[in-house]
Amino acid sequence: MTADVSIDRLGIHDSVAAVFPPAELRAELEELPVGVSIVGDDDAVDGSGGSVADPPVDAVVTFEHRDWFADLAWVHSIQAGVDRFPQETFADRSVVLTNSTGIHDRTVGETVAGFLLSFARRLHRHVANQGNRRWDPPEWDEAFTLPGTQACVLGTGTLGRGVAEVCGALGVEMTGVRRSGDPVPGFEAVRPVEELHEAVADVDFVIVTLPHTDATDGLVGEDVFAAMGEDASLVNVGRGPVVDEAALIDALEADEIAGAALDVFETEPLPEDSPLWGMDEVIVTPHCAAFTRDYFRDIADLVRENVGRIERGEEFSNRVV
Repeated sequence: MTADVSIDRLGIHDSVAAVFPPAELRAELEELPVGVSIVGDDDAVDGSGGSVADPPVDAVVTFEHRDWFADLAWVHSIQAGVDRFPQETFADRSVVLTNSTGIHDRTVGETVAGFLLSFARRLHRHVANQGNRRWDPPEWDEAFTLPGTQACVLGTGTLGRGVAEVCGALGVEMTGVRRSGDPVPGFEAVRPVEELHEAVADVDFVIVTLPHTDATDGLVGEDVFAAMGEDASLVNVGRGPVVDEAALIDALEADEIAGAALDVFETEPLPEDSPLWGMDEVIVTPHCAAFTRDYFRDIADLVRENVGRIERGEEFSNRVV
C-alpha cells in the first residue's frame, strides 16, 4: 500500500507543549517542502464553536486528539500510544494515523534503570528524608546492588527492548513476556503470556511496557500481584489501565509486594486523593519516562521521513491506521 496522500500545510498542534515548545519543532521542520505552522483549536472552529468547513492544515503533529482531526489527511502522534485517537473513525474517513514508536527505547530504559537503582540504593527514601531534614540511614539489610537481580518485562517491543538493553547492562537478568514467547535479543528468556504468573514469580522487578488494548486492559491485577514475591516491586512505564490500580493499592497496603514505581495511571493527572501519593515505597512520576531535551528532534526526524515518503508515493513509516 502506498501513501495515497497529498499535503500542502502541516500543523503543529499546540498540545505538544506538554512535552516541548511547538516553536522548537516548527524551526526544526522549516526546510520541509510544505508550509509548517503552529495551530490551536481556535484555528479550527467557527464563531459558534462548530468545526469550520476547511481546516487550516492538511495534516497535524499532536499530543492530544481533537474532533476536527477527522477532517485531515494525516495525523501524527508524538507518543507511541494511540489509544486516545478514534481509529475506527480515522479508518472510515481515510485519515492516516502514525505514531512515534521506535524513539523512546533509550529514554524509557534509562528511566526504568533509575527506578531500579532508587529501590536498590534506597534513593527515594533519602530524597523524602531530605525534605523533612531527617538523617535516617537504611537498615543494614535494606540496600542492595543490581547485579544478580532478576526482572520480568511485560512487553518486548521498542520500550521493552530498551529496558532490557539498559538494565541488562547493569547486571539485571532480563526475562520477557510476549504473546508468542519467541526469543528477543536482549532477553535471556522469553515466555508466552499464558505463563505470565510463572514468569513474575521469584523475580525482583516486574516491569510493564505494554500499550493499552482490549487484551492488556487490567492484565496486571490481583492474580499477578499474588504470584509476585513479597520482595518484588512493580514498575509501569506502559499505560496506566494495563495495571488494575485498586488491586495494586490493596497489594501494597497488605505488603504483598515491596513497592511500585509508576509513570502512568488509570486517571492522569493522578488524583490528589489517591493513596499512592503517600506510600513510602511508591515512586510517582508524571508520565514523563520518555522526556528528553531532544524529543522534538526525534519527532522531526519521523515527520521529515514521512513527508519524503508522501512525495515519493511510498507507504508511511509507523503507520497505525
